[in-house]
Amino acid sequence: MLVMGGQACVFYGAAEFSRDLDLLVLADSENLERLQASLEDLSAKPIAVPPMDASHLKNGHAVHFRCGTEGAPGLRIDIMSSLRGTDDFATLWDRRTTIDVNGEPVDLLALEDLVKAKKTQRDKDWPMIRRLMEGDYFSSGEEASEQRVELWLRELRTEELLIAAVARYPGIAERVAPTRSAVSAALAGDSSAVSRALNEEQETERAKDRVYWDPLKKELEKLRRGIRDSSR
Repeated sequence: MLVMGGQACVFYGAAEFSRDLDLLVLADSENLERLQASLEDLSAKPIAVPPMDASHLKNGHAVHFRCGTEGAPGLRIDIMSSLRGTDDFATLWDRRTTIDVNGEPVDLLALEDLVKAKKTQRDKDWPMIRRLMEGDYFSSGEEASEQRVELWLRELRTEELLIAAVARYPGIAERVAPTRSAVSAALAGDSSAVSRALNEEQETERAKDRVYWDPLKKELEKLRRGIRDSSR
């Protein structure tokens, strides 16, 4: 499994704390059995629809639990198997970041994938993307790899930093520009156009996220109605 969401942002240095634990898992039967056993060890109970089932997870739903164990009372755990705009689990796993926490390895969603997963319709996610990318830009030093520079040019959401990165890496910026109008505007030295392009990107992704979640929300409401009808 891969840690994502707010806890991953904490590990990447873009947040100070998170109340929930968001996990991305491989939704095969063997893995889900192990996960269910771990949830039972945590005295975790489901708190919403849908139930934890491979079909719901593979379809893009999240399943939600609340821990009752003494070591983590009240901790909410949200579990998913697929994310809008990202690759399949096997690819995400191969690209993961592994860190050491008190001698134990913790696998995180890679920074680039975490950023993609944060492009939602929720207001709070966009400042987090900005902080994630700012933190990575300032912490990488002078010897950033070409791949890292491309990530900055694709995902930086701070106007001044994007303009500075384009000026610092003009050759790579020329390659990225055809796929990102904010980079094209930065190459042209038009700060107003950079700002407009960043805003347009955000609104486009918000709209895509709404389109993605609308049918899933309808499925959830159908499940809720089925539960209410069966309890009468």
